[in-house]
Amino acid sequence: MTTIQKTLKGLWSLIVGLKVTGKEFCRPWITVHYPRQEVDNLDSYRGHIDLVPLSDNPRVARCIVCRRCEDVCPSSCIRIEGHVPGEEKEDSPRQLLLISNVPLPDSVAREPVHSTDKFLRILDGFTLNYNLCSLCGLCVQTCPVSSLAFSKDVYLASGSRKDFEFDLLKRLRDRAGSARLKKAA
Repeated sequence: MTTIQKTLKGLWSLIVGLKVTGKEFCRPWITVHYPRQEVDNLDSYRGHIDLVPLSDNPRVARCIVCRRCEDVCPSSCIRIEGHVPGEEKEDSPRQLLLISNVPLPDSVAREPVHSTDKFLRILDGFTLNYNLCSLCGLCVQTCPVSSLAFSKDVYLASGSRKDFEFDLLKRLRDRAGSARLKKAA
């Protein structure tokens, strides 16, 4: 191949590339430039999970402390604390025993899961470590009373991992308090 043919082939390649670039340059942008623009179509967005309040009391979660979401979570990012009314809450968790009076190192035994129609349990704490969450949605699917839903918090940003460890019970109460203030205003 002569140098003239190589040069013509290279020029043709350049023209084809510039044609593609010119077409893409004239198309409208679909990228959202966050500080200047915000997304408006968030109907299908799945953020971290949030607790759903009772319909008659927005400060109380629907959760019945069955711990199914905690058990099914593949990332182990959910921690639930609860107690049965009338029983004292334990300060230190019980340990699993290898044999009589020999605890398994670094083990914590949880309360057994009782059927929901026999025991009323009070939710004391519901924490989510969003750093570990894979957004699989298994916790939302397995909840028997639909007490979990995906949030619409799109603009989560922080420089610290600690900021992504959410106390969902506190968030629920804060949302109820801010909604009450909006109604009063």
